[in-house]
Amino acid sequence: MLSFEHKITDGRISVIMPCYNAQAHLKESISNVLNQDYDDIELIVVDDGSTDQSKEILNGFGKNITVISQKNQGPGPARNRGLEKASGEFVAFLDSDDYWGPNCLSALKKALDNTNAALSYCGWQNVGGPKKQCQPYIPPDYEQSDKVERFLKSAAPWPIHAALVRRKILEEVSGFDEQWATCMDYDLWLRIGTRWPIVLVEQVLAFYRHNVGGQITSQQWRQARNVMLVKKHFINKFPNVVKHLSENRLKELVDGALLKRGYDAYWKRDLVSAHKIFRICLYNRYYKIKDLKYILPSILPENAFKKFVLVLEKTSE
Repeated sequence: MLSFEHKITDGRISVIMPCYNAQAHLKESISNVLNQDYDDIELIVVDDGSTDQSKEILNGFGKNITVISQKNQGPGPARNRGLEKASGEFVAFLDSDDYWGPNCLSALKKALDNTNAALSYCGWQNVGGPKKQCQPYIPPDYEQSDKVERFLKSAAPWPIHAALVRRKILEEVSGFDEQWATCMDYDLWLRIGTRWPIVLVEQVLAFYRHNVGGQITSQQWRQARNVMLVKKHFINKFPNVVKHLSENRLKELVDGALLKRGYDAYWKRDLVSAHKIFRICLYNRYYKIKDLKYILPSILPENAFKKFVLVLEKTSE
């Protein structure tokens, strides 16, 4: 349970930045926050046990930022620790290798000032990766459709730094659920976005550094599994929110989405992830007869599964 230590300062935006061995882009990301065109910003950086030069970089900003140091616990606990120290009426999260357009926070706050929304969100763009994966993107207006269904259909409606949230809402939902090693932001957006009004800012204002410190390909199954677990946890915890969706539709949105991730990994020849995801699908008993050709071999040990797929590939040429 979070224990907020400061009273709310009206109009202030608290930015929470977890930091773990982030020396490559840390200075740039901090400067990006301090150079936003909004006047009342406090930046709280939680150093999550860094062993590189991050501490020296943080010290260089002096009193312009608030630094909290802790042993390495992961980004969820680090963000919650920052929230406990936050004094702003509004809260944004920025990872230490990402950045915003100069008017991001002011645009997101203006949207909240003009509505009763709990959260405002914007478009984003990946940078530093393949051109196809780095096109600017404006997300849909979730209020114009069945947003519960759309939230469950996605693996995350927006990156963690593409939103501004009212602090009172974060207090009500008790911040990040620390049981999740990954997907903790998706879990948070599910708990907020499906239960309160949200508002879209139709501008690309958030920028995500592609694959900086990201997962290696063969670990993508963990992300896929955790997305599934987050969805199931949400459905079990908030049955009234999802009661308009049939049991079959919920299975499609949860187990069906996981099966699709398994096929994506399979055709990309990330056979480690495909093997593990297909095994989960077998255990969950979510598949059709036509799927068995691909997922049934996952009962084999991992190396045998890989060899089987490669042999199957050669015989089909």
